[in-house]
This record gives sequence, C-alpha cells and structure tokens, in this order.
Amino acid sequence: MSFSPYKKPFENRIMNWESKLRMTQDVMEEWVTCQRAWLYLEPIFSSEDINRQLPVESKRYQTMDRMWRKMMASAANNPNVITLCPDARLLENFRECNKLLEQVQKGLSEYLETKRASFPRFYFLSDDELLEILSQTKDPTAVQPHLRKCFENIAKLTFQDDLKISAMHSMDGESVPFSESLYPTGNVEDWLLEVERVMRQSILESCRQSVEAYPKNSPQTART
Repeated sequence: MSFSPYKKPFENRIMNWESKLRMTQDVMEEWVTCQRAWLYLEPIFSSEDINRQLPVESKRYQTMDRMWRKMMASAANNPNVITLCPDARLLENFRECNKLLEQVQKGLSEYLETKRASFPRFYFLSDDELLEILSQTKDPTAVQPHLRKCFENIAKLTFQDDLKISAMHSMDGESVPFSESLYPTGNVEDWLLEVERVMRQSILESCRQSVEAYPKNSPQTART
C-alpha cells in the first residue's frame, strides 16, 4: 500500500502501521531466539551443582530469567500482539536478554572444554550428555549410562552401598574385579581418571594371575 499512487489520504495511517509491523517483527525474532535459548538453559541452571561450579554464568542467567519472567507475565496480561509488541523498550529488553544468554552459553562451552581437557574421554560425549553428568555430581552413579561411550565395551561399574567401585562389566556380561579400592571423591573428571588407571592395573593383574595359573592348570601339567 505504501507504493500506491492513491495512498495520500491514508499515508499517515499506512506509515504508522508499517512502523508497528516492523517493530513487531523485530520483537518476535528476538523473542523466539530468547525463548529457544531459555528452554535449553533452564534445566541446566536448575541444578545446584552447575550453579555452584559456574557462579558468574549463574548470576547472569538469573538476571536474564527475572527479565524473561517479567516480560512473559506482561504478555499474559496483554495477549494482543499488535498492542504488546510495538514497544521499543520490549525490544531492548529482549536484546539485553539475548546478550546475557550468549555470554552464559559462551561461559558454559568454555567450562565444558576445561572438563574435557581434564578427562579427554569426555570428548566422546555430547554437550547435553556431559551436562547430565556434571549436573548430578552428588550422584556418582549418574555416569553409568554414558560409560559405554567413554570406554569401549564397558557397560557398567559395580558401586557398593558405600559407593566403593569394585568391578567393571563388559556388554558381553564379563566382569573384572578391581585390584584396589576406589571411591568416587572430588571432581567427576578426577575420579574417572582414577577409574581408568585402576581399569588398566586390574587387567594387568588379571593377566599376571592367568599366566601364573596356566602352567598349574594346563592338561600337559596335569598328565605329568
């Protein structure tokens, strides 16, 4: 309509609607971007463990979350798009939220990279899988579903009632008892490094015992 040669009597109304619709489009684009990131991060920062390990990102997320909930309450009270969205302050608030979310996601990615650098087998896990482990550090058994990705053919570990790790089990049903006591204390990447070390040591010990036992139990030895 703005290009019509007959627009003169309606020009002010046309310009007003064009401005409203452009502002509404900008707001909706920022809104969808913000909502997508919030839906991804909300369950992550609901974890006390993540909040404790990422205090700066947690504070930024909480600031964004307050702004987001306030804007959603406003939208619930005024569900008319064309009266709610053409608002420069609303657009600025969404842009500020998205800026905070970008900073939070960047900090989260850097945090995951430090964990992977400490325990390289975490590179076999996706970000979501790694976050699932890190958000449950008080529950060492949370690593169980992801062990087969970190260690080839390892299905699970045996956790005793006191959380002592006493054996490893393959997906074929084989098991190897650990050669020394191991408790999951400290950061998850640290005790998983210990698990890896004890795995190797236990396999070496099992091989040594087999070599020593073979001459005693072989058919040739039995005949002599």
